[in-house]
Parts: sequence; C-alpha cells; structure tokens
Amino acid sequence: MADDFAEIISHLTDNARTSLHHAGIIAQSYNSNYVGTEHLLLGILAQGSSVGAKLLADVGVTLDRAQFALSMSPLTVIVGTEAKRLSETAKLTLKMSWDTAQQLHQEYLGTEHILHSILSQRNSRGAVLLRDMGINLSDLSSGLEEHLDQTVNVNEGTTGPVVSGGKKANQLRGALGVYGTDLTDMAKNNKLDPVIGRSAEEERVVTILSRRTKNNPVLIGEPGVGKTAIVEGLAQRIVNENVPDYLLDKKIVQIDLAGMIAGTKYRGEFEDRLKKVITELQQQKNIIIFIDELHLLVGAGSAEGSIDAANMLKPALARGEIRLIGATTSDEYRKYIEKDSALERRLQTVRVPEPNLKDAVAILRGLRSKYEKHHGVSMSDDVIEDAVYMANRYINERFMPDKAIDVIDEAAAYVRVKSGHKPSKIRDFTKQLNNLNEKMEDSVAVEDYERAALYKTRISQTMEKLEELRQATDKKTPIVLSNDDIANAISSMTGIPVKKVKKSELKLLRNLEKHLGKYIIGQGEAIEKVSRAIRRSRSGVASANRPIGSFVFMGPTGVGKTELAKVLAREVFGSDDALIKILTTQESIAIGGQHFKLVLAIDVGDLDDGDVEGAT
Repeated sequence: MADDFAEIISHLTDNARTSLHHAGIIAQSYNSNYVGTEHLLLGILAQGSSVGAKLLADVGVTLDRAQFALSMSPLTVIVGTEAKRLSETAKLTLKMSWDTAQQLHQEYLGTEHILHSILSQRNSRGAVLLRDMGINLSDLSSGLEEHLDQTVNVNEGTTGPVVSGGKKANQLRGALGVYGTDLTDMAKNNKLDPVIGRSAEEERVVTILSRRTKNNPVLIGEPGVGKTAIVEGLAQRIVNENVPDYLLDKKIVQIDLAGMIAGTKYRGEFEDRLKKVITELQQQKNIIIFIDELHLLVGAGSAEGSIDAANMLKPALARGEIRLIGATTSDEYRKYIEKDSALERRLQTVRVPEPNLKDAVAILRGLRSKYEKHHGVSMSDDVIEDAVYMANRYINERFMPDKAIDVIDEAAAYVRVKSGHKPSKIRDFTKQLNNLNEKMEDSVAVEDYERAALYKTRISQTMEKLEELRQATDKKTPIVLSNDDIANAISSMTGIPVKKVKKSELKLLRNLEKHLGKYIIGQGEAIEKVSRAIRRSRSGVASANRPIGSFVFMGPTGVGKTELAKVLAREVFGSDDALIKILTTQESIAIGGQHFKLVLAIDVGDLDDGDVEGAT
C-alpha cells in the first residue's frame, strides 16, 4: 500500500504537489492533526493557477470564502497539534484521483482529478463544505466532467471531443497543459505588458511563419532587449486579429523545458515527455510553440544511450509538422546552435537590436500605467526620460529597455517602502478582525454556536468598515515619483554617489574645462582638447559607432598624464572604476627583432610605459 501511494505521489503535477503542500499548511493553521478533504479543497484554491482552482472560481468559490466557511463550520475539529498525516478519506481521495486519471489514459495526477474525487464522495468534508457555501455540486460536477472529456489522451496521442463554444474548449490539455503556458490566452485576459517599437521584428516573425518550409523564427539579441516581448506582442496581435488570416486561429504556447526535465529519474523518461508534446503538436496544427533560451535544446536530456531534445525535434521541424519560435543570445547561438548545422538550417534568424533612447522612452511610457498601478505612484514624462537617460549613462553592462525598466521599478519600490505603511486605522481594524475570528473559532470548538453566530455578525460588520477604509485610502492622490527618486535608485544600483548622479550633464559639459582644471593644474591645452572631443560626442555630432576619442598624453614624468585620465573617468563617467589600466610592458609582440607595444581600444584607459601614456 505504501508503494502504491508513493507511486501516486510521484505522478502529481507541480500544481497538485503545491496544492498538497498548501493543504498541510492550512490544516496546521486550523490546529488540525490531520489533512482532510476540506484542507485538500482549500489547498487547490490556494494554488490559484491550477485547473481545479479555475474550475472552482467559475462557480464563485474563492480561497477567502472557503476559509471563512470552514472557520464557521461545526465540522472543524481543533485538537492543538500540527497536521502530520493525511486522513484515511484524503488518502482514498488521492487513490480515486489516480484511478480517474488512469481511466482517462493520463499519466499525470492533477488538481482537476483530486477535485473530481472530492465531489464523488458526497459526504466528504470537502463536499459538505461546498454545500455549506451554497454551491450546486451537480452543476460543478457537470462542468468538471465536461472538462475531463475534453482532455487529451496522452498515451495514445488522441484528442478527446471538444465541445464547440464551450467555456473550457480553448484550454490546453494533456502534456501541453502540464508543460505549456498559453500566451494568447494570457493576452486575451490582459495579463501581458504592451509591446512598443517592435513592429519591424514582429512583421519579420510573421513573414517567416508564413513560409512553406523552414518556418521557424529564432530571435537573437542581447539579454534585456525584449526578445520575449516580441513573442508576447505577436500573441496580442493574434488576439486583436491584427495578423494575416492563416494566423487568426493560432495559439502561441510557451514550453517550460526546465519543468519537462525536472523530476526525470529514469532513462527515457524525458524523451517520453517530449515525445508526447511533439505528438500533440503534430495533431494540433493551430499551436505554435515558443522556447525561450533555445540553446538549452542542444544537450537537454541527453545521457548515455539517449538523444537530446534538439535531435528529437529535428525530424518534425524538417517536415513542417510543428512550428517553433525560439529566443537566445548571440553568444549562445554561436556557441551551441551554429555548431549544429542540421538544427541551424531549420531556423530563420531575426536580429533584435537594442532600442535607441527615443524608443526606450516610448516603451516606458507604454508600461507606465502598469507600474503606477502596482506601486501606487504617479510618473511624469520628465521622470521617465530622466530614468532612460541615467540608465544609459550609468548602467553600462546591461541593455535597454530592461535596465531603464529596472530603474523606474526600483525607484517606485523605494518610494513605496519609504511611505507605504498602512494607516493606523487599517491596522486597528485588521487586529480587531483577527481577534474576532479567534473568538469565533473558540466558540465553535466548545459548540457554542449561538455565540459564534454573534461573532460572525460582528466580523461581517468589521470587514465592511475595513473595506470602506481601504477604498478611501486607494482613492487618495498617489505619490509622485521625482527625479531625485530616480537618482537615488541609480545610486543604490550602481554605487555611484547621489551627488554625481544628480549633476546636470549639460552644466557639466559646459564647464568641463573648469571641472578638470580643479585637479589638473597648468595643462590647459590638453584639457581643452579632451573636453572638446567629449562635448562633440555627447552632442551627437560624432558617429555613434566610433569611440569618444583617442588621446596620447605626452610629457615628462609627474606632469599629470595619468592623473588627467583618472579625473576624466571620475568626472565624466561617474566612477574611478571606468578607468582600466594596462601595463604595456607586459604586452609586447616581437616582430623582426623589434618590440611593438600592444595598444587596446577601450572606453577610458591609461597606457603607462616610460614617458608615453595614452587614454582612449
């Protein structure tokens, strides 16, 4: 029996496993010494992304409502010890759930199967709790049966009947439901951020998808430039019907490759999972899969006597039986995919460049409402432009728009933490509500239901007052994000002093000779030439693809050549770390008996060899 139960547990989906974990925590919070079907029900609701939770939400069952009903239920038993085991009914429920999954020829046990078993036992505590909440169990069971009828037969690779126009007809089933995320469904529910300034890349992806063969685009770009956002933008265009006719019925499903590999204990288990996904994709021509970090396909799941994911996908890609959109960085593409010529020729590259500052500002303006709502702050156009400019100037190792988005997110979070404490009245009402709940539970424990009903009335009144107070608080004028907040965020992210960040660059460039002259005395000509080159570059007159300038500082020892390079790094680039010193005496190449010094082009540098030093 123990071995059978261990087998059942091993087939739990991630959502089902998390639901069981939540059930144990919930049972412990009610001081129950066991985990019953009522706790299993609340555990499913606590995992809001699970199929079971969504089915319950469709009939109006929420976690808060179920917790309140359980706290009021005379079935609640309080014994004062922690929940350490499943009740016999809960064990039977899981066994029945696995039997149901096997009857449907499914090799995974999900929250929908557990919910089905709870409803099948009409006298179980979970079913009784639903009845106490006024839920029609027959209607809920019918909806659940309809959902299970539409699931995919994973073992045989056949699709069950899909009810036309049904509420659940468009949900992912089978292996795709376990390892995939429907981006078009997320777009339909407005769960994706808006995509701005990537219409050219989106059109290129649409063009590749419309090809007869080799119709698998792969997005190549540096981390943070918005490769995944382009795919999300395509999903939004499909939902908005802003695509050619042949893409209108398509779904974009993101595959969780790591989740597919995780938990594979035996040889061939990963290949079996991937083969089921491929089989389902071959039969559902309307699905386009998206794999982020595409280079992970090469070598994924490979072991002695097995093949990797890339080799399993190649035949289906070559025959055009499945369509794939990938995303990876330039380095990873060269390192992994270009070496596999058979895989590379099945893919069509789409280069995703870093957006310029103007496009980055437009992107942040499009995302502004999302961050304002999340943080409860207000952002002006000036603040957004400042965030983009400062991120571009002070955060050099990352790319737009990701680093600019991080700046406004960090700044808004900083302001929210600084002034985001709940008003004292809300805290008082919350404490009062918790106290009333405890008293009501104590009354139920001693079966004093009359007193418990009085507490329930007071709880309802307190909750109404608390909700009114929260709504009144939400209506207050939001906090305004300022340029100083952006500067503080940049400072905390980079370690550059706030005073340096706040300094106006226009003012700095106008008086650059004066700033440099404070530290370098008597070298006016050198300072003037360096300042002029920097102003020319910053004003946009110089080519963006060329260095700011190349300088060779010449003079006797001790006149300030090295010091000028150091001051230049500190004053213009914000930190002494911007200076990279290379000892050219250690880097030499012998040519024809003579030694030529190796000089490297860098942003700001110092080349030191006798009387000749240069900063580039």
